[in-house]
Amino acid sequence: QVRLVESGGGLVQAGGSLRLSCAASGRTFNGYAIGWFRQAPGKEREFVAAISRSGGGTAYGDSVKGRSTISRDKPNNTVYLQMNSLKTEDTAVYYCAAGASFGMMSEMYSYWGQGTQVTVSS
Repeated sequence: QVRLVESGGGLVQAGGSLRLSCAASGRTFNGYAIGWFRQAPGKEREFVAAISRSGGGTAYGDSVKGRSTISRDKPNNTVYLQMNSLKTEDTAVYYCAAGASFGMMSEMYSYWGQGTQVTVSS
């Protein structure tokens, strides 16, 4: 069992940056791939980024590619999502998830956090 808690969301102006954190409890955290997804009101959940168990593999959704970096701090059981050059369309609730496989499909992830709100103002 893995429990995930997201933090770092908030209100930011367009062009600004945020670093989201996904902190996990459970000694098996480093045995999971971690993904970030987001969901805006009235829209489907969207893949943002993922990192493999080792941290050596990463993937990004087209909407954030080139503006975001995912990383993991294994000793502290935390995964970070650094987001730069934020746009109003990045406004959403951001969720982190843990899964046995590394990929872009939400169905691949078994454990989910409660989400953190990111609001980008113009």
